[in-house]
Amino acid sequence: MQWLETAPDGARLPVTTPLAEVEAAAREAGVLVLEFDAFRDGRGFSLAAVLRERGYRGRLIADGRLIPDQARHLRRSGFDGVVLGAKADIDAWTRMDSAFSATYQPVEDHTAPIWRRRQLTQHRPEAVVERLDRATRGAGAEDILRAALDPSLGLKPAVLSSFGAESAVLLSLVARIDPSTPVVFLDTGMHFLQTLAYRKALSERLGLTDVRLVTPDAKERADLDPRDELWRADADACCGLRKVRPLERALTGLDALITGRKRHQTAERAGLRPFELFEGRIRINPLHDWSEERLQAWFDAEDLPGHPLSDQGYRSIGCRPCTQAVEAGEESRLGRWSGAAKTECGIHLGRRALAVG
Repeated sequence: MQWLETAPDGARLPVTTPLAEVEAAAREAGVLVLEFDAFRDGRGFSLAAVLRERGYRGRLIADGRLIPDQARHLRRSGFDGVVLGAKADIDAWTRMDSAFSATYQPVEDHTAPIWRRRQLTQHRPEAVVERLDRATRGAGAEDILRAALDPSLGLKPAVLSSFGAESAVLLSLVARIDPSTPVVFLDTGMHFLQTLAYRKALSERLGLTDVRLVTPDAKERADLDPRDELWRADADACCGLRKVRPLERALTGLDALITGRKRHQTAERAGLRPFELFEGRIRINPLHDWSEERLQAWFDAEDLPGHPLSDQGYRSIGCRPCTQAVEAGEESRLGRWSGAAKTECGIHLGRRALAVG
């Protein structure tokens, strides 16, 4: 948290501004200053927390009538700085910001509250994976999902979906169980227009109520790829900017990720299991043993709409510059990064991909 004498340049709104107007301003602002008219008014804390939850990555600054007792609450709600003026007692603000170490409610900074820490002590991720493995041995995809989404586990899960050629299968299964499960879509800015339209249509068809659009950091994008041509020179760096780092930010506070990966897709995925522990987070792969024929049978049985590009030979669909159609009989993933040794964008490689990108 920064203690500021004056507010930085940026959009400035009172905390009485309706949320829709604040979100509209935030989309265009790298710096957003929220002005408190009274220290008793909690609307600024709520606005900050909602903006952060919905993906705002710019600077959030609090200004106005605030007191040192609110320092920690401001930080935990997502503020980066507070305008105190030249005569403020900075020692008092610093002291109050660090006065307490225990938390009772989760907010924007995702510090685990006491009840959650006790729960995680009793249910370590390794133990949860072992428990799920035992409970679902020999089970099908829907039972695997039901076990993973069981509220008694205390997990905070999300689905990762590209809304690509096969995505409707996993999403339809999730929608059967709990259509309010968060679905993370990495909106790279390089998708086919057909993919964006398909995302909207499929979400509505399945009744998905929490599809989260995750975008690259605006400043990183301006610095690293101002002309949207990084993919030509360094595909790994492009994926790091547009997928790997945005996903890392989006998963803050979540402890389980449901993916649509399958063993048949690449050599690296040949040993895929239904549940795995990956860098401290549980990953759930309900379709790990599904073949292309089984996927198509599900599409037919459930009368699911296909991706608009599937009929044109696009069988694995990612970003527009790095995706092409494949010939009949060819492996679907040959249409991704064709001619290169690259087979993964990096979101399933974790910190290795962060180091590369």
